[in-house]
Amino acid sequence: MGKLINIDNGGTLTDFCVFDDGDIYHTKALTTPYDLSLCFFDGLKKIALQIYGSEDNLDELLQSTDHIRYSTTQGTNALVERKGPRLGLIVENTADIHLLTPNSHEQALFSDLVGERIAMVDLSLEGKDAERNIVQAVNHIATAGANRIVLALSDPNSKALESRLCKLIGRKFPSHLLGVVPVVSAHELADDNQFKRRTWTALFNSFLHPAMERFLYNADQRLRDQKTNNPLLIYRNDGGSARVAKTMALKTYSSGPSGGMQGAKALAKHYGYSHLVTYDVGGTTTDVSAIHNGDIDQQPYGAVEKVETSFPFPTIHSAGVGGSSIISVKQGKICVGPQSVGAAPGPACFGLGGKQATITDVFLLLGILDPNTYFGGKLSLDEDKARDVITSTVADPLGITEFVALERMRDAWVRKIAVNISNEVVINDNTTLAGFGGAGALAATRIARATGVSQVIIPATGAIFSAFGIAFSPISQEYRVNVNSNTTFSETLHTTQQRAEKDLFAEGIDINECDIEVSLSQTLANEDGVIDNTVLSPPYQLPDNFDPKNQTTLIYKASKSIATTEFLSLSNTTPHAAVTTQQRTLLVAENDKRQVPIYSLSEQDPGAFAKGPAIIEDEFFTGFVDEGWSLSISGNNDLILAKII
Repeated sequence: MGKLINIDNGGTLTDFCVFDDGDIYHTKALTTPYDLSLCFFDGLKKIALQIYGSEDNLDELLQSTDHIRYSTTQGTNALVERKGPRLGLIVENTADIHLLTPNSHEQALFSDLVGERIAMVDLSLEGKDAERNIVQAVNHIATAGANRIVLALSDPNSKALESRLCKLIGRKFPSHLLGVVPVVSAHELADDNQFKRRTWTALFNSFLHPAMERFLYNADQRLRDQKTNNPLLIYRNDGGSARVAKTMALKTYSSGPSGGMQGAKALAKHYGYSHLVTYDVGGTTTDVSAIHNGDIDQQPYGAVEKVETSFPFPTIHSAGVGGSSIISVKQGKICVGPQSVGAAPGPACFGLGGKQATITDVFLLLGILDPNTYFGGKLSLDEDKARDVITSTVADPLGITEFVALERMRDAWVRKIAVNISNEVVINDNTTLAGFGGAGALAATRIARATGVSQVIIPATGAIFSAFGIAFSPISQEYRVNVNSNTTFSETLHTTQQRAEKDLFAEGIDINECDIEVSLSQTLANEDGVIDNTVLSPPYQLPDNFDPKNQTTLIYKASKSIATTEFLSLSNTTPHAAVTTQQRTLLVAENDKRQVPIYSLSEQDPGAFAKGPAIIEDEFFTGFVDEGWSLSISGNNDLILAKII
């Protein structure tokens, strides 16, 4: 078995996790949004250095790797920043366009993505008149500035009509024009009876596609040039992976946080947690989700910016608060995010020209972060620059001392994360928090206290946990197709099986090697949209409760697992005092400093135990354990923080 490389590309940092015959290697690289290939190969070179002792062994690393799986937030970030193509929309002249935008939020979003680039076609026309009508519609939108066009019809026979019109457009416009201004059928992307969901799905996918395409195809080609064994695999938000050419752009939305959820699901099973609430603190956002009785919470119609799409997404709530979030004063109050300084220029303490305060600057001045060991010692922090920016942007405007400013900034940062957790998930007596991401451990006990939770787990691979979680994804393809009757069910199932066989063959996989899951999702027409999911067994047939009045979707999933890591036994621990050889001076009150022990996780064996106050450190994360809390190392080398009763 060759190596497995998993990469999670975030807005501030890009994480790398490599499995090699039972060993795990991991590192981080500063994300280079102007050219993602730089951080992509920078991280791979760092891994080559760890394994072989030299970055020059990159070729050897890649040629000994079976699969590279990659998740990216670049499309997501492009949507947040509205940096994408100018979309055009074609509908029929009888369509009510207001169905797409029933509220002010959707109106604003539609205005940003489509604006006035709308054309209508008359479906009652035939022959030359119909041809002239559709040509005029495409020309109108292209002239208005659209560089991608979505065709979405609300007619009951819209699937066949969209297919016919797309073929007509293909005949009437030269291929070089359609290559510049492609026209996409909404039904081609989502076989969904609801016009609004189907149209928004196509709009979002068309907006996200260029950001994904530009980098990923280039990266795939560079890897081929390095003679890698298999094409680059893209990790999707449905938990599977596939080649770039077989991955829908919309399925990359929030795929990084979804990777963390796959890891959390495996972790919850290993520890027997019935309710694991996760918070993933990155540079820009904190993503909150939950595992209930071994299952990831799911949205049956996943939302993008609060607008439903035709595909299920894991339920992940994002708040604009992370390690690089800007902390400022507005109208006499301390505000955290949602804006972020990103990797460039980064927090003021990075010394790269940052002029705005972040929580990284705060924890540095409180003494919790070591300026010489941060980011594995590869990035020295500047306390003077942190002090200057906090004084000028927070302390002086509020007329308070530096220490009071630091305390209030930390409290505001913790409070925003805790409120996001409490607002989105129900906390109960069985809840355990799982904190991960680069800043997940930073204030874990304070976040737990603020949410009323008495136990937190920080995974051993917490700093790169989303990349770690990607390792649990199979190579897979999933298809969702409408079913209207018993006749169409058998035909649809057969056609879908053939499609899956063809697509997986292109991945180099025989479908006979795959696990097949067939299910039906019925939106019950008489029960206010209640969704009933039924898993089918061979021979696959419609269940007795099938009603053609319901929207019924056949879900066909074929997947092949890739070997991954195994967790260590939790019974291999002998309780003993944790090892500490260093102390750090913390600022705990005005002009009052205290020495606290530092526990390096790499120096601890399973069973190690200590009490707070204490600092915990790993190569890529640091955390503070408050007084009244204990820390212990599990048999799997994970960090367990527990409130002392």
